[in-house]
Amino acid sequence: MTKATTLAQGRSYLAIPGPSVMPDAVLRAMHRAAPNIYAGELINMMPDLTRDLRAVARTQHHVAIYIGNGHAAWEAALANVISPGDRVLVPATGRFGVGWGEMAEGLGAQVDLIDFGKHSPIEMARVAEALSADKAHEIKAVLAVHVDTSSSIRNDISALRVLLDDLGHPALLMADCIASLGCDVFEMDAWGVDVMVTACQKGLMVPPGVSFVFFNDRAEAVRNAMPRVSRYWDWMPRAHPEQFFEYFGGTAPTHHLYGLRASLDMIQEEGIENVWLRHETLARAVWAASEAWSGAGHFAMNVADRDYRSHAVTALRLEPPDGTRLRTWVEENLGLTLGIGLGMAEPGDAAWHGFFRLGHMGHVNGHMILGLLGGVEAGMRSLDIAHGAGALDAAAQVIADSQRAAPDADVADHAVDQPAQQCCGS
Repeated sequence: MTKATTLAQGRSYLAIPGPSVMPDAVLRAMHRAAPNIYAGELINMMPDLTRDLRAVARTQHHVAIYIGNGHAAWEAALANVISPGDRVLVPATGRFGVGWGEMAEGLGAQVDLIDFGKHSPIEMARVAEALSADKAHEIKAVLAVHVDTSSSIRNDISALRVLLDDLGHPALLMADCIASLGCDVFEMDAWGVDVMVTACQKGLMVPPGVSFVFFNDRAEAVRNAMPRVSRYWDWMPRAHPEQFFEYFGGTAPTHHLYGLRASLDMIQEEGIENVWLRHETLARAVWAASEAWSGAGHFAMNVADRDYRSHAVTALRLEPPDGTRLRTWVEENLGLTLGIGLGMAEPGDAAWHGFFRLGHMGHVNGHMILGLLGGVEAGMRSLDIAHGAGALDAAAQVIADSQRAAPDADVADHAVDQPAQQCCGS
């Protein structure tokens, strides 16, 4: 039998954990002529833009904008509060905590790394032990990743604040929310986070290129006591600009700002609590399917405990090279792109070809996630990759159950009234 033509025509689906799917509203907002950068709407939009960014981060404090990716935000945050020779504590759960620690080392900091591996969250007892041993309070900051994009582990950032407070340790609590902001619940002020970094290309649904550092008054006081801070990375003029160009350390990322305005409008219209709930529900659908697939063969989820799974990304594995085979098949045959197994094995290691990730962050809804899961199932069937049964039924049940609510009163009234109207010839 002749193989059917590819089914990859039509709009492709980038189901990787960032860059995420770009909403049409964002793309339309960016598809415009370059604006005046000296007067007019671009300048006038900034106070509301920064206000709405703070609302997503759940903070009343400060935000600095950088033209750069998440790595730029890492360095910017460190440059404002860490001097060469300072100690920082990095409890790492996957690749990105290690990476932030490496960034700190590059700036001359002494890094105390506690590596919890690629499958487990931060263990508070081990962090407490390290902080308790620091009698002289030489550790200036704790760098923790809220959601590690490589392992899909979600850490309890609020518990770190409780730990620091209980021990009376003055270290700043710094959180990487690059993968989690606008997806997983995050409360900067309520959780006592001093510095938070994120970027625009995941939960904020804007093309890569802009990142953000949020900081509170306590972190600002540390910055003000620094002997020197790079003029470019200095967050003070960006957070407290006297002139428009100071927001960005130079020319504004004009079209990104228009896209960001559109994305923040979408988040505001939906409501951040509803955004969190949508991501939780869709994540549970992904988990239900993945747990069913894990019933046979070598299919496995990277994080066993649901309490520590991200609502934005799910890391998975198969027997090598089936992860790569599956990614290749769904992209070539369905127009569906899955994430590589970043950080789970070195690219030269054969094990690398067993890992892959599903991104379910930002501009995603129920039918997109069901389509994503159906594509993965079709790929495994076509490639004869052993997997458990019932995955799509399980995912569909999660989504169906999430929408089982009492009918709206107006709808119910209309349903009752309609037959009577019809019988009377209305």
